Amino acid sequence: MENINSLPKKAREIRKTIIMMANASGSPHVASSLSCVDILIYIYWKKLKVTPWGKRDIFILSKGHAAMALYSVLAHRGIIDKKLLSGYYRNNGTLPAHLDRFSAKGIEVSAGALGHGFNIGLGIAHGFKKQKSRRKVYCLIGDGETQEGSIWEGAMFAPKLGIDNFTAIIDYNNLQGYGRARQICNFEPLRKKWESFGWSVAEADGHSFEDLESAFNVSPQGRPKVIIACTVKGKGVSFMEDNLIWHYYIVTDEVRERALKEL
Repeated sequence: MENINSLPKKAREIRKTIIMMANASGSPHVASSLSCVDILIYIYWKKLKVTPWGKRDIFILSKGHAAMALYSVLAHRGIIDKKLLSGYYRNNGTLPAHLDRFSAKGIEVSAGALGHGFNIGLGIAHGFKKQKSRRKVYCLIGDGETQEGSIWEGAMFAPKLGIDNFTAIIDYNNLQGYGRARQICNFEPLRKKWESFGWSVAEADGHSFEDLESAFNVSPQGRPKVIIACTVKGKGVSFMEDNLIWHYYIVTDEVRERALKEL
């Protein structure tokens, strides 16, 4: 496993990769991708078992519009060839703007319609339990995504099945496509809701690897676990941070140079 002190450097490099991909492709959702980089890095370098591949743990990015973050992490982790990144979001390219599980190694679920990946992950985790497998499932969901009814259907059912090999992580940046998540459809008190549904709950600064480590190490005690990871949309690039427009704005050449200079 990677030393935790080496992870901030990886985060900067992966954020640079995301900026370059967004610029080359003319793709939106750059801030959504920057938001969850540190969470994905911690999962892929500290938690996820990937060898042997046939017995790997499963990671699902349910907020599929942040695909650039997952593609970049998979490339830097050596799971996919970095050359694939140049074909992102292009006609006849290699990697689609929203996840397609047939596009590349490590894309476990087709995602983009919010609320779906979470429940697919629960089904996979339940299957592993039935097989008496020790494989685990991790799933990242957006805070705006928790407004989907399908999330709460799964949240109600999972504890009944004792799915303690499943960990959900909420990318809690309080900013979705049209404004503040809490103002659009208030989901607070978030921790108490998950606890009332029978989940083990931990909280973390989603940009602190030490905090993430503590949260991931909380015992599920026979229950599914959710980590509420407080993050900043657009993290790492000051003029994108907590700024709604970067859910959609395009990274021009000028913006690319400003962002890369900061990183």
